[in-house]
Amino acid sequence: MALSKGSETAKPKPVIPWKARISISFISTITDAARRSNGTINRCLTNLLDLKAHASSSPVNGVTSKDVTIDAENKLWFRVFAPAVSPAAGTLPVVVYFHGGGFAFLSPDSLGYDGVCRRICRHVPAVVVSVNYRLTPEHRYPSQYDDGELFLHFLDENCMVLPENADVSKCFLAGDSAGANLAHNVAVRVGKMGIGENRDGNSGLRRIRVVGLVAIQPFFGGEERTEAEVRFEGAPLVSTERSDWMWKAFLPEGSDRDHRACNVSGPNSEDLSGLDYPDSVVVVGGFDPLQDWQRRGMLAFWDE
Repeated sequence: MALSKGSETAKPKPVIPWKARISISFISTITDAARRSNGTINRCLTNLLDLKAHASSSPVNGVTSKDVTIDAENKLWFRVFAPAVSPAAGTLPVVVYFHGGGFAFLSPDSLGYDGVCRRICRHVPAVVVSVNYRLTPEHRYPSQYDDGELFLHFLDENCMVLPENADVSKCFLAGDSAGANLAHNVAVRVGKMGIGENRDGNSGLRRIRVVGLVAIQPFFGGEERTEAEVRFEGAPLVSTERSDWMWKAFLPEGSDRDHRACNVSGPNSEDLSGLDYPDSVVVVGGFDPLQDWQRRGMLAFWDE
């Protein structure tokens, strides 16, 4: 049931460490300043303030990294993170990571995401492959999903770009926010490959086997205003106003937020029945305004 603003009670506030508060405030300020009322983004501003981390063949905190280009014209590339472990340790799973940013901001070489993927690589341990995809509003839906699918086909045919101990038969799709939405939709496409031909006429992946999905606070939504959206209105980063702007910039012209890319549990959502959809973990934030949509999406995944 949609709630009105007048029905909300006192809003709970999370206890956030001061470093995180500064980081969140900085990101919110930059994204707000870069978003224009006409639906475009000031890329000069975001490029100036999006601090970058370079790939390093020498271990940094026990992790090496390198960049691989798939399509330079469309800026489709990925960063491979490999832990400095002995070959005797055996094979490692592969985590394909899609960064967040509302489909409109950031990249694998953004300082924060480079650090996140290094930590995953080191602590799991696993070979982490962080994918750069085209951004909206310059490239709307389904460009990002197309890029994710194209990346998997490239990796399936070019496994030699990964370390020798990378086991692509144990591949996990992962991401946060918009990246988690992307990971889910790529998983749906992979599932469809098993029951018919995909858009390129290929019948599926030969070497890669997607065995799991990790969706961290996925960027889902809908036309309805849920209880959590009302209760946490004005939340940092994922405010209702920012979310609405991102969806308008991403979805096809004339679409609303009940589009299948946004509302993954609504009447227009993908039919997952019969798909080889991977086992999934969905992380829901207690102060996330989108938590109701995330829970609905989680139930939709697990019902199939």
